[in-house]
Amino acid sequence: MSGRGRPSKLRAFLDILAFHAVTACLGFLRRLGPVRASNFAASVARIIGMRLPVCRVADRNLRQAFPEMTAATRRATIAKVWDTLGRNVGELAHLAQLRETATGPGWEMVGRDNLPPGQAIFFSAHFGNWEMVLPIASQLGRAVSGFYRPASNVVMDGVIMAQRSAALEPGVTMFPKGARGARAALTHLVSGGSLGLLVDQKMNDGIAAPFFGRMAMTAPAAAQFALRFGLPLVPIRVERLGPARLRMVCEPALDVPRSGDRQADVYALTVAMNATIERWVTADPGSWLWLHKRWPKEPANPA
Repeated sequence: MSGRGRPSKLRAFLDILAFHAVTACLGFLRRLGPVRASNFAASVARIIGMRLPVCRVADRNLRQAFPEMTAATRRATIAKVWDTLGRNVGELAHLAQLRETATGPGWEMVGRDNLPPGQAIFFSAHFGNWEMVLPIASQLGRAVSGFYRPASNVVMDGVIMAQRSAALEPGVTMFPKGARGARAALTHLVSGGSLGLLVDQKMNDGIAAPFFGRMAMTAPAAAQFALRFGLPLVPIRVERLGPARLRMVCEPALDVPRSGDRQADVYALTVAMNATIERWVTADPGSWLWLHKRWPKEPANPA
């Protein structure tokens, strides 16, 4: 047997192993039910997450964004970040079952009157349970499609996408990030659909806009789409009220500038989006994903 074939066979074996492991985990979470699955995954995430080196990234981000925050408060905030992330994972197996309800597992809504009657560009952040943004929009009868970043493991990506897709109504699609996904999104908008975008992660080819007092590379796509198609740009977020209990908050659309200088208008809207997300995060820091490197590294102090 050629040595060339062994790595590919090993990769295939590991992919099969990963598939069965992830499928088994999701099956276990489904059997627990939404509340117990949320609680279980949160406990595991806190125990493991608080021991990972990425907590140093979160601590550095918090020190820069909230210089007055004590070390104990930063640690408690990071623990809540892991709690939030774990609950989102635990609830992933139940996305399709979380419906609008007055109590118990499910979601409620604030700001329903702020929903535009027709097409719109909705923007949000990795805040609360962001995985429920599109499922809730779908249940509200809105053809709101969005983007996703494929997982590095193809098998894992397929399993996660299957959970997301099961919670969406027909006509709602998730486009992969990149040129192909952007073309598909344009076609979706031309055909009368709406888009929902998470705009809070670092984008190296984005534009620099202030966020917590520092310039952060920010994706301008939401602003560009709103200006190009003349659509309202609407802030939405999904707050966590408890295990598998969520609240969709829809705020009034941002004022879309029409100065005639497209570049300036895109920048102004991007600044407004960052300011909106900064307001959410300031009100509840533990609900935002502080674990990623949102800002460029600080320059080293001169000797």
